[in-house]
Parts: sequence; structure tokens; C-alpha cells
Amino acid sequence: MQNAPLIQQAQPITWQRMALTAAGVAGAVVVIDGFLNRETRDGLSIGEQALLHDTFKYTGGGLVLTALAARSMFKSGLAFRIMSANPWLVLGVSLVGSIGTMMGTFYTPPENTVQKHLLWLGFNACQAATLSPLFLFSPAILSRAALYTVGIVGSLSYVGATAKNDTFLNLGGPLLAGVTVVALASLAPMALPLGVRSLAVTEALSLYGGLAVFGGFVLYDTQKILHHARLSEQGLMKPDAINESIGLELDMINIFIRLVQILAMQGNKKK
Repeated sequence: MQNAPLIQQAQPITWQRMALTAAGVAGAVVVIDGFLNRETRDGLSIGEQALLHDTFKYTGGGLVLTALAARSMFKSGLAFRIMSANPWLVLGVSLVGSIGTMMGTFYTPPENTVQKHLLWLGFNACQAATLSPLFLFSPAILSRAALYTVGIVGSLSYVGATAKNDTFLNLGGPLLAGVTVVALASLAPMALPLGVRSLAVTEALSLYGGLAVFGGFVLYDTQKILHHARLSEQGLMKPDAINESIGLELDMINIFIRLVQILAMQGNKKK
């Protein structure tokens, strides 16, 4: 028997495939918006537009920094050291680093610009260290997953932004329960001796259930941004685009990781 290669192979992306994907995303936006937003809201206020735009700027900037740092860490060999280390140790260190820098960013007021941006950069560095092993997959798989992630998040964000006020804000409780189930399904193979069927069930829950849950979080986080913008217009809170961007960034990262795994599995089945 031969061992499967670490680097997954996939068909290169062509302009025709990209055009079909873009057309599919555009069609999905229209269908989803028509299904979920039967009653759309009025136009966004100036404050809502400003906070939403600033949030997506920080989200995009954070993702670019994370990707560049992850690539540099992969080239330096950090990814192989992470994979060869104790998985529980890696999980613990990544959780402590990510949660610590995230909470530090949340509790730093926007007026403290330098400290807040440094903590935000530290948060992205922790995400980069966790994601660096993904560069073992072929660039074609990573590119397709990134393209699909942008399409999914873009369409769901549009739906959330055009929906009536607070339509999806009541999803917080169910989404929290869903992400708990997804997390337990992801950790179960590491802690419990599971059979083949049980592994297949937990894998499906982690991948496809995770896609549904974090897709719901995109709707929830988008409307939460607009809700905070309205509160800031009333003088009840200060707008903070960095804090708002972290939620969307985590949504996109989790969707991207699952799409990479799904595309890699599909590539292996075709061989």
C-alpha cells in the first residue's frame, strides 16, 4: 500500500470556472434574498453605512494579514512543527492566544488606537499560526475555497444588510447551541474511541453542520453591526469597527477551513 501524498492535487482554476462560480453566486444572492427578505428594510443610514464599510475594511485587512503571515510561517517550517506536536498542546496554546488577544482587543477602548491595533495584529498572528498547515493543500484547492468563501459571505452579508431590523438577531441562542455541537463533533475523534460510522457522523456534523452554523453567524453578525451603528447614532455606545470585524473574520475563517476540507475530500474520491 502507498501513502497518500500530503499535498492534495486539484484541477487548475480556469476563467470559465470562475465565471460560472460568479454567476452561481449572483444567482444565489437573488434567490436567498428573495426567500429570506420578503420584507426588506429601508436604505441604510449614514452611520450604518460608515460602520459597515469600516468593519469590512478591517475584516479584509485582517484576512490578508493572516494569509500572508500563515504563508510565511509555512515557509519557515512552523506548520510541520505544529503538526508534529501534541494536538492537545497545540489546541490549548492556540485557544489561549486567540482568546486572550481577542478579549484584549474587545476591552480596549477605540481611543487607545495603538494598543488596540497591536492586540488586533496579535489576534491575526494567532489565527495565522493555526492556519499555516493548510498550505499543505494545493493552491488550486485553497483558491477555490477562498473564492467560494467570499461568495458565501458576500451573499449572506447582503441578505443581512437588506433585511428588516433585528430579523436575524434572535438567532444568537440557536447559533450558540449549534456551534457547541460542531465543536464537540470536531473534538470527539481526539478524545473518544469511535467506530467508522461514528467518525463519519462526527465529520459530517463538523463540516456541513459547521457551514450552516457559521453561515448563520454571518447573518447575525451583519445585523449586529447595523444594530450597534444605530445605538452609536443615539449616543448609547461608541462605534468600534475593529471589534465588529473580529466576528466576521472568524466566520469567514471557519467557512474557509470547512470548504478546503470538503474540496480535498472530493478530490480524493475522484482518484
